[in-house]
Amino acid sequence: MKVAYQGEPGAYSERAVGSLFPGAEPLPCDTVRLVFSRVTSGEAAFGVVPLENSQAGSVNETYELLLHTNLLQIVGEAVVRVDHALLGKPGARLEEIRRAHSHWQALAQCEEFLASLRIEPGPAHDTAGAARMVAESGSGEDAAIASVEAGARSGLAVLAERIQTEKENFTKFAVIGTDDPNLGPNDKTSLVMAVLDEPGSLLGALRPFAERGINMHKLESRPRRGKPFEYVMYVDVMAARDDPRLVQALEEVATHTSMVRVLGSYRAAVEPA
Repeated sequence: MKVAYQGEPGAYSERAVGSLFPGAEPLPCDTVRLVFSRVTSGEAAFGVVPLENSQAGSVNETYELLLHTNLLQIVGEAVVRVDHALLGKPGARLEEIRRAHSHWQALAQCEEFLASLRIEPGPAHDTAGAARMVAESGSGEDAAIASVEAGARSGLAVLAERIQTEKENFTKFAVIGTDDPNLGPNDKTSLVMAVLDEPGSLLGALRPFAERGINMHKLESRPRRGKPFEYVMYVDVMAARDDPRLVQALEEVATHTSMVRVLGSYRAAVEPA
């Protein structure tokens, strides 16, 4: 079984794949969009894509793709501990580094470290890809921010470890697909809704969950693409899609929204990988 992920071998996404599907063949993809495409086409049974970082926040591209696909849903999740290292060519010295290349979220997570050493951030598609790029074409002034494992695969030296601002740093990954991956009984559901532009509509859309004792783990407002200054709300609730309480709540939510969709119902991650 093939499982697509965004990044190159050694990326944190590949670690998420291994924690969820230890017997699967990881299929690296350059972009999150390509992961969606390969799962939609059937080339991969499932995809694993970054959803949210505990420090840098949501990965908006993933949420946009979930909103605008009718074929794929979230069918699982994994939480991966993220410890970033500064990686340079063998013989490089920390004080000589002038540029650090990595995924923009990794750069954001290490912003204080980079600023303290006046190192210029350089965005790349992927952490492990940045390590490979530095190994192949970087100079002694170039470094990558990635995992120690990614550095070892590329033959880079570790110049500094755990350089993220928040030492307890985690990224949540979503499993996307059309089938049940058998990761456990569903206990979490992700939703997206557009609240009516009327007084009390937001309260009316949220109250049905509280009244039925359904715990809410996420509530985030994002601009609605194609509709300037209109917004959608992304919501995670701790109940399965077929839980009678949630079924009743969504019926009531529909009267206060112009759109409400279930993005997926799945087993919540318990322990970080």
